[in-house]
Amino acid sequence: MIDTLTIKTTKAGHSRLAETDYTDLPFGKVFTDHMFVADYEDGEWKNFEILPYGPIPMSPAISALHYGQAIFEGLKAYKQADGGVSVFRADKNFARFNKSATRMAMANIPEEVFMQGIAALIDIDKAWVPAEENYSLYLRPVMFATDPVLGVRPSSTYKFVILANPSAPYYSKPLKVKIETHYTRSAEGGVGAAKTAGNYSRAMLPTVEAQAEGFDQLIWTDAKEHKYLEESGAANLMFVINGKIVTPEVRETILDGVTRDTIILLAKSMGTEVEERRVSIQEVLDNIENGSLTEAFAVGTAATVTQISELTYEGKTYQLTDPATRTVSTGIAKKLNDIRYGITADEFGWNWSI
Repeated sequence: MIDTLTIKTTKAGHSRLAETDYTDLPFGKVFTDHMFVADYEDGEWKNFEILPYGPIPMSPAISALHYGQAIFEGLKAYKQADGGVSVFRADKNFARFNKSATRMAMANIPEEVFMQGIAALIDIDKAWVPAEENYSLYLRPVMFATDPVLGVRPSSTYKFVILANPSAPYYSKPLKVKIETHYTRSAEGGVGAAKTAGNYSRAMLPTVEAQAEGFDQLIWTDAKEHKYLEESGAANLMFVINGKIVTPEVRETILDGVTRDTIILLAKSMGTEVEERRVSIQEVLDNIENGSLTEAFAVGTAATVTQISELTYEGKTYQLTDPATRTVSTGIAKKLNDIRYGITADEFGWNWSI
């Protein structure tokens, strides 16, 4: 990649790296020394900077706080077997970021700002990329509206920020999930396919209630009938039924997951058939009971491949197969990890070396 931006750099006076305990990395709480910022003003992106990580001055009237114009992405950088650093499928996250921006009536971000911002941040904070097995440097590009005006209209100014935090595996054990049939995450014609902040805030109360009942996560269902499975928390869903991976098709109510797409491509390359279609609750329950459903798992940037151990619907709990016996998902997950960490050849061209 040829650098086309002039990025001003202000280094942190003191690095927190030596004080960071890599044996205790709760997701999203430990950030690197720096962040990348840019502003959209007068119809163009400007003010490209690497700054010490910290607070950003803003007006309490900015429209993001009042009207919800805020979007983000999540992607990861990995320490390679040869000691280098690569970012996984950044091009897919860039495309989805602008898809979200368009849906939320926000300014699109140029590819060079997104990519060169990531590269500049990793370059200055590359010592933060973990070398531990299954660890990564999680990257969070976020954009929010900054017009200091109380008025229901698209903002004319935006701030784009990239944060980075070293991360341990997101889930440490298989999940106990509840199928949600009262609350709704997204509806047709809404913003379910956009990675916008409001989708996550509306999910918080139902998730807290489910966790109080002893569940780790929810499985969301369609808003119209609560008949079809859609997503699980911040991850897409996959099932192995009669040896095939069956996954809910991408719709305007379901996020087009980068990890979802990766797993599908890997599965097909490894000879596993994949069906992308609507998946009903009843189909899943019937196949659990007759033994045809042998694996269920959630896939996402944070979750990667996380097994589901039990599923509860309308008060009845269904125990799934022992995750240790699941060969399809574990085999795909291993190949994915080997590619991301540079252990095996990247035949798909997914790794972007920094």
